[in-house]
Formats: sequence, C-alpha cells, structure tokens
Amino acid sequence: MPTEFLMGNEAIALGALDAGVNVVTGYPGTPSSEILETVARRREKENPDVYVEWSVNEKAALEVAAGASYAGARTLVTMKQVGLNVASDPLMSLAYVGVKGGMVIVSADDPGPISSQTEQDTRTFAAFAHLPVFDPASPEEAYRMIGDAFALSEQYGTPVLFRPTTRVCHGCAPVERTDRPLRNTPEGFVRDPARWVIFPRASYLNHIKLAGRERELDTQFSAYPLNTAENSTGGRRAIACGGISYAYVKEALAQLGAVNIPLLRIATPYPFPEQLTADFLRDKDEILVAEELDPVIERALLLCCGRAHLPVNVRGKLDGTMPQAGENSVEQLRAAIAAFLGLALPQEEKRAEPPALPVRPPVLCAGCPHRASFYAVKRAMKELKKKSYFCGDIGCYTLGNAAPLDMVDTCLCMGADVTIAQGLRRVEEDAVCFSFIGDSTFFASGMTGVANAVYNGTDIVLAVLDNSTTAMTGHQPHPGTGRTMMGELTAKLSIERVLEALGVSSLRIVDPLDQTAAVDAVKAAAEERGVRAIIFRSPCIAVTKATSVYTVTDACIGCGKCVRELGCPATVRQGKTVKIDPSLCFGCSLCAQYCPTGAIMKKEVR
Repeated sequence: MPTEFLMGNEAIALGALDAGVNVVTGYPGTPSSEILETVARRREKENPDVYVEWSVNEKAALEVAAGASYAGARTLVTMKQVGLNVASDPLMSLAYVGVKGGMVIVSADDPGPISSQTEQDTRTFAAFAHLPVFDPASPEEAYRMIGDAFALSEQYGTPVLFRPTTRVCHGCAPVERTDRPLRNTPEGFVRDPARWVIFPRASYLNHIKLAGRERELDTQFSAYPLNTAENSTGGRRAIACGGISYAYVKEALAQLGAVNIPLLRIATPYPFPEQLTADFLRDKDEILVAEELDPVIERALLLCCGRAHLPVNVRGKLDGTMPQAGENSVEQLRAAIAAFLGLALPQEEKRAEPPALPVRPPVLCAGCPHRASFYAVKRAMKELKKKSYFCGDIGCYTLGNAAPLDMVDTCLCMGADVTIAQGLRRVEEDAVCFSFIGDSTFFASGMTGVANAVYNGTDIVLAVLDNSTTAMTGHQPHPGTGRTMMGELTAKLSIERVLEALGVSSLRIVDPLDQTAAVDAVKAAAEERGVRAIIFRSPCIAVTKATSVYTVTDACIGCGKCVRELGCPATVRQGKTVKIDPSLCFGCSLCAQYCPTGAIMKKEVR
C-alpha cells in the first residue's frame, strides 16, 4: 500500500477520493480550507471525474451536495464550525429527508479558538440534528474514518458529520493509503415525492425513524473498532477521552508510567456507544473525562451510569476538574491525570529559559488596501465632524479594529455588518452608520442585508472592500474573480451591477490608494440619504506585485504622523526620525500622501 506524509486535511481529502467521492463542495474557513483545495489539486491524478467547487456560502454548498446525493453521488461538504450555523437550515431538514448517495459533512472545530469567533462543538450540533458524528484523533484515523463515514451514510441513508479539530486538520503524519480505491457510479435521480419532498406528516414519521436508527447505531458503534476499551479490567479508576485528546492522554500516561490504566476511547460520540461504555464501567469507581470543548462524553457517561444503575463518580468539566474552555495539551492532561491517580509528576530536566518571543499583534499587512479604505473613512468623518459608527465583518478587515485605525466598532458574524448598521441607525438617527464588508463576504452573506436596508428604507453607507480574493482563508476564488476552483474561467459577477439591481440610492467606485478621491467619495456619500454604496477597489498584495518601495529622506522632522495614524508595519520610529523597512514596503504610497513635509519618496521601481 502506498504511504504519503500528509497534513490531516490532505488525509481527509485523499480518504474521500479513495472512497469514491463524486462531488465536493464547501466554503473556505480555517482550519478546514485545505481539504477542498487538496481535492481540487489531486483530482486530475486520482479521479478526473470528481466535481469540486467553492460555493458562495455553506448553505449553498450543502444544498448542492444534497441534490447530487439524491442522484446517488457520494458527496463531501467542507466548512468550519461556525459555517455549520449557516448550513443548519438545510442540515436539519436533510436529517429527516435523508440521502441516497453517501454524504459526509466535515465541520472542523477550532478549540482555542485559534482563528474563529466561537468554540462551538460540532458533537453537540450532531445530537441536536440527530446525525452520527465521527471524531478522529490523528491524520491516519481521519483518512480511515472518512471511508467508514461514507459507508455508514449509505447504510442508513443519512448525512454524517465529521469533526476534526485544528490539531488534527493541521497535524502531519505518514498515512498508508489503500491500493484499491473505490469508484462510485451514481444511479441517477429517481422521482419519489414521498421521499424527497418534505411535508409535516412525513417529518413526523421520519422523526420516529430517527430514534430507532440511533438505537441501531448504538449497537453498531459499540462494535466500531476505533471505539476501544483498553485495559478494561486494569483497575477501579479509569479515563475516558475522544478526538485529539486521546493521543494526548496516551502520551501523558506513558510519561507517568501508567500505561495499564483502563482507558475508554470514544471515536463516535453521537449516537453514543452506550453498550460498550456500560460494560467498561461495571467494575469502575471513578472515571476522569478528557475532551475539548463541550462535556459531550462526560454527559453521555452520566446518562449511561444512570440507565445502567452504575455508582461511578464521573469527573470532568461539569464538576470543575477539567478546564471549561480552550485546547487540551499533553502537559495539562498529565497534571490532571497525575492528580486523579495520586501519582507524582516526573521531575523535569531543568533547561535554560528560552528568550521571550517578540510580540506580534495581529495587524493589516504593509500595503494592504484596507488600511487606506479605513483611513479615508476616518479622515472624511473627522473633517465633516459627523457622529459615526463603523460595523465590521469577518475577514482581514476585522483587523481594522486595532490601534491606530480603531475603525471596527462591531463584529458579529459574516454579513452582519450590513444589518447591525441598520439596527444602530434606527436608534442613533443622528449618526452616519457605515458597514464594512469584503468582496467574498458580500457574495457569501451580504446581499440579503443590502436588500433588507433598501426595502426598509434604512440610511446606511455600505463600504465594500474589494481586494479581488478571499484573503483571510488563503486566497480562494469567489464569484467576483471570474475563476472557479476547477480552474475554469466563468462569468465574473459585478458587485456594482448587483448593488444597482438591489436599488442602492448612490454608488461610487474608488481606488482607496488615491486618498484624495477616496476621502471625497466618503464625504459625498455621508451627506446623502438612503443606502449609499462605496466600492473601495484595489487588489490584495498577495495577488499582485509590488512596483515600488518608499524611503524616508532627510526632510523628515520626526513628527511620527505616518506611524501614529496609519499603523503600517513597514514604518517604524528610529531615534528622532522614521524608517521604512524596504523588505516590507509594498509601495502603496499611503504614508507619502500624508507626510506633512514630503519626506517620503518613491525609491525604486521593482
């Protein structure tokens, strides 16, 4: 069998290809983005018949996959945990309607959170939706479990959730692939309104079927080989865990020299393998639960103990033994396990303290056009002396909240900038309410909010920060780029034409790096009424090339305005003057436009 050294997300992608996936859809979001990108990159070699797309949002991705699954295709849908919220409308109904071809929905959780708004737990969502969920502990397991998830999906005619966490998604390991990949030939869609059309009576009957399916899955998951009861008779105290915490617990036990401690590993947390668990707990007095995010395993153990009348003391997040939030680590679990078992922690070898890492607060890149867009709005409103509020969104431009820009007053979820601004305007009638949204997010979830503002006649200024890419998650294409994930050239959706069709009262397009024009555009929009739109259009520095760099001449008087007001990481104080780091400068010219003495000059053309 061939072995490849793979990132977890790559293992998931190749596992799906080897399982005969036909259609892959998704919306980019860390830590899940590389899954779909790997499928797109490897499909020509692995299976050219596979279709792959970045959908406009997670709801669209799930619905496209559902249609393909109705026709018998094996489908994979990828997103991060907050994207599951966007997909929840079709997801909840799809749990009742079911599927024909296997459907696996990857919802990558982000304990920490490292790059997300929330720490929500997909395992809890699985219970809410009555859907099976797989929880891999490593890239190797992720590869294997994807195939199992497709098989289970088809066996029970249900979507299946797949929950890798950040450390599984981005960890790397040698993965042994099958030398006999499957190929699935879809049967095609068979008309059956009684099955595919959701009606209240059908939903009632299907809800009853869901309960019966969960009882069947309890039996099946109790025999699933990755749900394990290790050293089950090794003592009266035990540990339960799942996901990446299983790997951490194994390492911690090895370091403590306690490898014979009974260990219950849950790889399929919903429906919970209760039969396996009850058998494991019959001779136990106490069990410690190690898991990330919600106490899913812990609650299931308490329920299992109650049903089976087992007097086992379950310890974890609910009683405060384990942390309520954040990632686990080997060191953290080692200390918790040592305390639980009454063991001494091993003596650590004393090492010299490493030097402190430099402080690197998140900041917009040098040359980022968003900085210029924010500053143009800030300057315009300062000169107009108008009360104003700035509603932000999810993306690179969330970093506009940092000093010295301080231009993001609110940030809730994708697309909410447009609607939050409307709510503020209804209360703050004397304020100019701005909503900042990126080009990718505009297509994903911004258009509905604009329609709402136009329909209800709410005065807001919509600032579309169009940098021609989905920058925050890795520069994926979107409907405004004119290119698909399959590499095909396609219709390039025009943001301005969409806004005109939605009925905005005025529309201006400006290059934010031309600050005079940008400030004038903001001033004009601020004085108008209705839904006014400004498209700040300038490409991300990652999708274009720098043409010049700037340098500070002897005319610098050390006023520090460029550093104090713009916050560009390429510009730093040096003694009584300022220096521009040529390795960071992208030649945007923003600092030069605002230097009061003209001391910042273009140095060279690259």
